[in-house]
Amino acid sequence: MPASDDGAGTRRAEIYTYESPSLVYAMNWSVRPDKKYRLAVGSFKEDTNNQVEIIQLDEENGRLGSNPALTFHHAYPPTKLMFVPDRSGTRRDLLATSGDHLRLWSVQDSGVSLDRLLTNNQQSEFCAPLTSFDWNDVDPKRLGTSSIDTTCTIWDIERGVVDTQLIAHDREVFDIAWGGVGVFATVSADGSVRVFDLRDKEHSTIIYEGPTDTPLLRLGWNKQDPRYIATVMADSPKVVILDIRFPTVPITQLARHHACVNALAWAPHSASHICTAGDDSQALIWDLSSLAQPAAPTTPPTSQTAGSLDPAAAAAAAANPNSTASLGQLTAAANGAA
Repeated sequence: MPASDDGAGTRRAEIYTYESPSLVYAMNWSVRPDKKYRLAVGSFKEDTNNQVEIIQLDEENGRLGSNPALTFHHAYPPTKLMFVPDRSGTRRDLLATSGDHLRLWSVQDSGVSLDRLLTNNQQSEFCAPLTSFDWNDVDPKRLGTSSIDTTCTIWDIERGVVDTQLIAHDREVFDIAWGGVGVFATVSADGSVRVFDLRDKEHSTIIYEGPTDTPLLRLGWNKQDPRYIATVMADSPKVVILDIRFPTVPITQLARHHACVNALAWAPHSASHICTAGDDSQALIWDLSSLAQPAAPTTPPTSQTAGSLDPAAAAAAAANPNSTASLGQLTAAANGAA
């Protein structure tokens, strides 16, 4: 376990490992200043007996631990988890989960309780599964979900009502990401990235279409520099980086994974860094500062060829033939919550 000097002459760990009792699929960092190094971790079991654990770093003992009081049942595997984007620590401590429905959970030191179940299908106990969601960090009362029924739904979670619902794509919508107060992007099985502005709900802008309608699975919008969006294609080891000012042509493709990429995240504190993770058991951190363009360039950027960039850092998970144990072992860098 790597260690560093904390300034007082003592050595502290920089990497902490938590081994979940089950396969891990969804997880999310808390950003509250009074809850440092806190993670929500969702299980993946092919039944209705899943759970969500909230784990936190015990800095005194130097370990990540799970509090049984903060572990709760979640029938189907959560497709995404997200704490309320409250960097000031002034809002209620909420955790959202998606799966069969959108659920909001109230988190307290003594336990977790269901605060609200949100569904726009009140006439039936059945609904189209939700593939993902994103919480608007500029306007936290607004949360958007994506679904396999081709729609995206924007919720006003304070009132518990649908603000708007859009038919976003021709096929299943796999991910959604906010890029501002009223602007969001989506990716779909139809192979396109589309940007929506809630001031004009009848139209959207297609900023990228993958080759041969290959499904796009994940989407990340750079919150520090909203000109840039990243997306990944199904069964592809490459990550596509887009500049929304120049639709259709990627400015680069990141191609150093040796198996399909299944997750990505822009750095919360840097406009030029992104982390990607793949089935090759690697997490790669990329420095994209060389791609930076002027605020108002006169010509479109030249697309860099696939594989022309190298990652700035890499972390590899321990190889394990048992996929459940391998994926169930969560390694979290302490400074990832910064």
